[in-house]
Amino acid sequence: MSHTFPMKTIENLSLSGQRALVRVDFNVPLTEEGQVANDKRILATLPTITYLADHGAKVILLSHLGRPKAAPDAKYSLRPVAEALAVRLGRPVGFCEEAVGPKAEAAVSALESGDILLLENVRFYPGEERGDADFAAQLAKHGDCYVNDAFGTAHRAHSSTTIVAQHFPGKCAFGYVMAAEIENVNRVLQSSERPALAIVGGSKVSSKIDILQRLMDRVDHIIIGGGMSFTFIKAQGGEVGQSICELDHLQTAREIMSLAEQKGVTLHLPSDVLAADDFSPTANTQICSIFDIPAAWQGLDAGPESIKAFIEVVQKAKTLLWNGPLGVFEMEAFAGGTREVGEAIAEATERGLFSLVGGGDSVSAVEQFGLSDRMSYISTGGGAMLEYLEGNTLPGIQAILDFDSGIQIYSAQKVD
Repeated sequence: MSHTFPMKTIENLSLSGQRALVRVDFNVPLTEEGQVANDKRILATLPTITYLADHGAKVILLSHLGRPKAAPDAKYSLRPVAEALAVRLGRPVGFCEEAVGPKAEAAVSALESGDILLLENVRFYPGEERGDADFAAQLAKHGDCYVNDAFGTAHRAHSSTTIVAQHFPGKCAFGYVMAAEIENVNRVLQSSERPALAIVGGSKVSSKIDILQRLMDRVDHIIIGGGMSFTFIKAQGGEVGQSICELDHLQTAREIMSLAEQKGVTLHLPSDVLAADDFSPTANTQICSIFDIPAAWQGLDAGPESIKAFIEVVQKAKTLLWNGPLGVFEMEAFAGGTREVGEAIAEATERGLFSLVGGGDSVSAVEQFGLSDRMSYISTGGGAMLEYLEGNTLPGIQAILDFDSGIQIYSAQKVD
């Protein structure tokens, strides 16, 4: 997928008196009492919703929540999200217990300019995840124009994220969340500010092959950490003990190392690890060379020499992508590598580094360590961001491009 395209945003839509059908990502965690536990995704949408309402649109919001089995389920209702949204917007937000049907149509018809209405969970309907054209047509009846502001679901060809766009030729646009996600990921992929560094962690090499290969033409350094590093260590002849290791991907690791050498990219692997005799926060631990992990032990974090070396690479970088933690940061005993490197990224960002955090558990890590506000950009995209990094076509983005004539707001340099 080429990531170069004209970007039409909500600022290019005629909004006064128009019904703006907006796909947002309100897939937020709820407490047992049904209250919003983390409002990050709600807060991210406020600029889009506010702009639309302030410019006279009748705002109709669509979203999913959780994984209901294509039928109404009270624990996945968006009603508490509507209440939370109203508080954060500081203005009323209507809620309808249907997404399509007579009640939804009546609720939409009653809207006046500047009003905001959240319809019920689109995944209560079997047509949504199937990308059903009839269900998309029913949703489309609610709007005069269509806005997609749900980057987190852009990799899904569902009715509300993709199929519905065909009903709005010339009247489709990206919301501010979607535009910012695209712009910031492109900034990493196409940056001329070098050196460019990618930190890729997580448990499995097999899930990161495409990303690692794609990054080879776009960065100067790659730090490989977390569980996936042990597959590379084993491929180099290291002793990994009971550490997570994909034995069927040793050759894959060797090929990635060879490709890096061909491309002039420096791979940074741990030289030592913090090993434990059990996967437990109270396990016995010791620092081990990657060539001397005892047979019954497992590496659960980067060791002090590795952390020091990784921080030195971070301090020299001008552009950085962080995708995946460097250890089992959920356990305090094994959080040191991820925390210390995260703090180094935050400090470098304050000195001018552009840092993008997204995908894997790296977003959770920076939140846990209180570093979110010190990074340049935190992606809310999850799986969508990973697929975008891999160069895949994201249906939610392509649908806007296919069904809109496109006004160029900004255009990134070509990415093959």
